[in-house]
Amino acid sequence: MTTYVYQTIPQVPGEEPSCFEIKQSMHDQPLTTHPETGEPIRRVILGGFGILNGGKATQQPVPSGRGCCGGSGCGCH
Repeated sequence: MTTYVYQTIPQVPGEEPSCFEIKQSMHDQPLTTHPETGEPIRRVILGGFGILNGGKATQQPVPSGRGCCGGSGCGCH
């Protein structure tokens, strides 16, 4: 099972999206509504933490700034 990050889709201008994680099979279709609240959601595509460079992984800086996960740097924004 893979853990996916989802984000709510704000319905009111100025409303902040919230992020959460759900474990799903990679063969499952992405969810479109929050399983508990029914709010519309979208799956967030996250990148890896390194880049292969001639067979050697190099560390890339994590984006800074305030994302929907409170500025944790997870790239969820």
